Amino acid sequence: MPDVISSSAHTADRSAAVRFRRALTLTAMTLVMPGSAQVVAGNRRVGRLAIRVWLTVIALAVAAVVVYFVDRATVLTLLTDGWVMRPLRLLLIVGAVAWAGLLIDAWRLGAPHDLRRGHRAVVAGLNGALCIGVAATMILASQTVSAQQKLIGSVTGSGAASKAAEGKAADGRYNVLLLGGDSGKGRVGLRPDSINVASIDAETGRTVLVGLPRNLQDVPFPEGTVMHEQFPDGFSCEADCYLNGVNTWANDHADLFDTEHPGMDATVEAVEETTGLDIGYYAIINMNGFANLVDALGGVTLDVKERTAIGGIGAPVTGYIKEGRRHLTGRQVTWYARSRVDNDDYSRMGRQKCIMTEMLGQLSPEKVLTKLDAIADSAESFFETSIPQGDVGTFLDLALKARKAKVSSVSIVPPQVNTSDPDFDKVRRMVHQAVAKSEGTYSSNGVRNATLSPLSKPKITVEGADPRKDPRRANQSDDLQKAC
Repeated sequence: MPDVISSSAHTADRSAAVRFRRALTLTAMTLVMPGSAQVVAGNRRVGRLAIRVWLTVIALAVAAVVVYFVDRATVLTLLTDGWVMRPLRLLLIVGAVAWAGLLIDAWRLGAPHDLRRGHRAVVAGLNGALCIGVAATMILASQTVSAQQKLIGSVTGSGAASKAAEGKAADGRYNVLLLGGDSGKGRVGLRPDSINVASIDAETGRTVLVGLPRNLQDVPFPEGTVMHEQFPDGFSCEADCYLNGVNTWANDHADLFDTEHPGMDATVEAVEETTGLDIGYYAIINMNGFANLVDALGGVTLDVKERTAIGGIGAPVTGYIKEGRRHLTGRQVTWYARSRVDNDDYSRMGRQKCIMTEMLGQLSPEKVLTKLDAIADSAESFFETSIPQGDVGTFLDLALKARKAKVSSVSIVPPQVNTSDPDFDKVRRMVHQAVAKSEGTYSSNGVRNATLSPLSKPKITVEGADPRKDPRRANQSDDLQKAC
C-alpha cells in the first residue's frame, strides 16, 4: 500500500512538473515569437496573424539594418520623416497592447487553475513582469518617436531651404551658416555674437569651420541684390555697420525686400560674397536657451584654455571658469562661449569653435536618444534652422561621418585680416585654401569667386608664456581637436 501511495505521489509530481513546464513554455514562446502559443494551443487564426505580423517586422528590421550599412542616409531620412514617424508611433502603441494581450492569453492557455500554488505564483509573476516589460518598452519607444517628431517639427524649415539646398549643395559640399545670439525664434533684431559657416564634404563628412567676426566692416553683397543697390561699396554707415548688423538693418527696411525673411536672406548674401561659399542652409542658436540643452545632455567636458569671466556684459562679474580640463554646466558653457571681459572677440571665436568640436565628439547617438525628451522640450527655445525635415536624415548621416573625421578651421581675424579694412580677395583665398586642404585638393569645389594663388600658412600671434593655452589657436587649425 505505501508503494502505491508513493507511486501515485510521484506520478502527481511528474504531472505537475509537466503542466508547469508547459505553462512556462507557452509564455516563453509568446515572448520569442508572438502568436506561436496560440497556434500550438489556442486560437490558430489569431496566432497565425500575429506570427505573420512579427515576421514582417523582423524582415523590415533586417532590411533596414542591411540598407543602413549600404546607404545610411536613406534609412535616417525615413526614420525622421513625419509620414513614417506618425504611423510608427501608432504601431508601437498597438503592438504593445497586442503583445501584452497575447502574453495574458498564453498564461490562460497554460491552465493556471491546474497548477500547484507555488507554480501558479511563479507563472503569474513571470507573465505579469513580461507583460509590463514588453508594454513599457514599446510605449517608451513610442514616446521616443513622439519626442523625435516634436523636436524635428519644431526646429526645421517647412520648404526648400535656399538656392543651394536642392539635393547636394554646391559641388558636393553642404555649407551651413551658424548664428548664435540672444534673439529667439522669429524675433526681429538679432545681432549674433557668433557667426560661422560649417562647410561639410558630402561624402566624407570632413568639416571646415569658417569663423567670421561680428565686427567685420564693409561686407559686400552680390550684384543685383537689394543690399548691393543700397550699399554698392559694402555695408557701411556712420556707426555700427558691422556684419552682425546686416540682419537688423534689412529687417528694419523690410519694405525694400520681396522676401519673408529679409534679415536672414541679406545676412546669407553677405556671408556668401565675403567667403565665396554658397550657403545652402542656416541655423540660429539662442545662447540663453542653449544652456538648457547642455544641462539636458548632462554638461560638456572642455579643456578651458584661459580663465573666463562669468557675467560682466552689462552686469557685474559673478565668478570665473578656471583653466584646466573641466566638466561645465549649461550656464558655464554659455559664458565660456560669450565672455570677452578679460579677453577679446577673437579669443571668444576660438572658444566657440572648441565648444562645437567637443560637443560633436561627445554627443553620441546613444546619449542623444536617452535625452531626447529633454532636448525636444527645450528645442524651440534655443534652435531654429532652415533645413527641411526631409533633409534631416542627410544631416544626421553627415554628423555621424563628421564625428570620425578631422574638423579644421579658418577665421577672418587679425593679424591675417584687418576687420576694419578687410581685403576680401584674401578672405576668399583663405577660405578656398582651407576647404581645398580639407579635401586634399586645390579644386574650387563649393567656392565662388576664389582665385588659386597660394597664401602662406597663417601665423598666430599669441601673447603669454604658453601659446598652447591661447584659445585663438583654434581660429586657424587643421585639426580642431588637437588645437582645443
